[in-house]
Amino acid sequence: MKKFKTESKRMLDLVINSIYTNREIFLRELLSNGSDAIDKLYYKGLTEGLTGLTRDDFYINIQLDKENRTLKITDNGIGMTAEELENNLGTIAKSGSFDFKNGNEGQNADIDIIGQFGVGFYSAFMVAKKVEVLSKAYGQDKAYLWTSSGADGYEIKESEKESNGTEITLYLKDNTSEDSFDEFLEEYKIKELVKKYSDYIRYPIKMLVTSFEYEDNTEGEHEHDENCECEHDENCECEHEHEHYSPKEVKKEQVLNSMTPVWRKTKAELSEGEYEKFYKEEFYDMQDPLRCIYTQAEGAVDYKALLFIPKTIPYNYYSKNYEKGLKLYTAGVMITDKCADLLPDYFNFVKGVVDSEVTLNISRETVQQNRQLKAIKNSLEKKIKSELNQMAKNDREKYEQFFENFGTSIKYGIYQSFGMNSEGLVDLLIFKSAKTGKYITLQEYIDNAKEDQKTIYYASGKTVEACKALPKLEAVLEKGFDVICLTEDVDEFCLKMVGKYKEFEFKSYEAEDVGETVETVIDSGVKDAIMEVLKDKIVNVKLSNNLKNHPVSLTSEGELSIEMEKVFAKMPNVNQPMKAQKVLEINAEHQVYEKLKQTLGEDREKFDDIVNILFDQACLISGLEVEDVTGLTDRIFKLIV
Repeated sequence: MKKFKTESKRMLDLVINSIYTNREIFLRELLSNGSDAIDKLYYKGLTEGLTGLTRDDFYINIQLDKENRTLKITDNGIGMTAEELENNLGTIAKSGSFDFKNGNEGQNADIDIIGQFGVGFYSAFMVAKKVEVLSKAYGQDKAYLWTSSGADGYEIKESEKESNGTEITLYLKDNTSEDSFDEFLEEYKIKELVKKYSDYIRYPIKMLVTSFEYEDNTEGEHEHDENCECEHDENCECEHEHEHYSPKEVKKEQVLNSMTPVWRKTKAELSEGEYEKFYKEEFYDMQDPLRCIYTQAEGAVDYKALLFIPKTIPYNYYSKNYEKGLKLYTAGVMITDKCADLLPDYFNFVKGVVDSEVTLNISRETVQQNRQLKAIKNSLEKKIKSELNQMAKNDREKYEQFFENFGTSIKYGIYQSFGMNSEGLVDLLIFKSAKTGKYITLQEYIDNAKEDQKTIYYASGKTVEACKALPKLEAVLEKGFDVICLTEDVDEFCLKMVGKYKEFEFKSYEAEDVGETVETVIDSGVKDAIMEVLKDKIVNVKLSNNLKNHPVSLTSEGELSIEMEKVFAKMPNVNQPMKAQKVLEINAEHQVYEKLKQTLGEDREKFDDIVNILFDQACLISGLEVEDVTGLTDRIFKLIV
């Protein structure tokens, strides 16, 4: 027996115990090696003019033997000589595929060589106690058998094999109390792994699959309804008798992989609804996607991508278990099903696949060069923005449906980047109009703004109706100004980060300069008395002529609005939430103001009670909690009696 070199022993130990995170990866690696071997022979046929070699003749075969606990993978590719077995398998991390690819780079674009590092084969030892490789090189008379039981070493001896190619036999490890390897002898598991990792290898992966057929075990004739499609279902009520049929177990060869991914098909090859069907099967959604996006690029990084925007919110979208990311393929092999680096966080709802010849790490489970991913990410980001803009312009109903589901992610994308992403995302924002109750874009708002207006006004509330019921809003609308309704916690923070939209500033509807104003000065004695009663609760008292039927209203001064205060108050583990600088506005045309002036001179205790009630009322209208509910009710009862 030949010994592995010391460094190869260490590498084998790393492969088995450290490099791969999941032992099921071994099947992906061995199938990829088989595909590489076929590609090499196909390339040889093209370059040397060999006859009788067509792509349709190539295949990979999987055989399961439960009795002997073996799993066998066979290809009819180029095979290996004794010297190649020694070089490729006797020296760990020596990649014949890598050498082949480098030696023939750029000569034929139709050849995909997957292997890079020469360690994939040894992943077999994660599940096998012994591995045999029987190989016969194309055009050679002799075959050779490579055998190894792991780090102790290997041996190569002459053997017999009828045709070219390689046959790898894994003798699975014995089960232990901690690990069971029986699953890799089950047809369903092998089918699942091929579908998951190797579905788009370009050559058919075949396996005998068990099925059941019914055979007629009667000697004479019996009646059967010609139109019956029950296929001898025992529950069928037609006149034939099912006991004459018995199930028979048969094994039929089945191709386990689909070979050609939908994103590599030409338009002529695509059937109607094929993208939608792929989406529902691949991402386990019962509904068609809201939009399919196909894109490809050639240049610094080549890739093809098929992306989908879901019609509804995924069930776990707002849970900590939700993971963003696209499926990443290279040469038909799935590298990862959640490559988060291909999407910015604000497009985390996008699902899809990317197929690119990126440089992989040694385990081929992650990408080695971040600059490649960054280039793809930037390109995909632009494409998604473009598609969403087109949807907003050309299919408004669908876009509004999208925004109701995922618009929050767009807003957080602006807010969390401190506005750095606003240039690309702000045009995607839509808000309900207080005038019409319908969604409008910011561009549509300024298109319909009053002449010389340079402000986009907004109001905050849980719903559009709540916004429209706010004090002063009715007066603002009557003056011809529209107001966008901010109904989510993040909305106002988002607009603060944007700052301006095409020279239009964002400002609350409560701003003093909304339309015409009439200067109204509050009685200094009343003002001083109110400030004394409310003390640290407010910073100012004003009279307003824009409150219509509302007696009072709360507004704020400074950068922190009342709506922002409410958001901060809901945050967990905040001992001293930030407070807005509140201003109590009193309706100059409401009888409550006259009552205040009158009561101040007659009954100071009653005046204090009225002021406290008015402030608590203003808090409730603004959506703030009343700090002393019992005190409020006591004061109301006192006034009643």
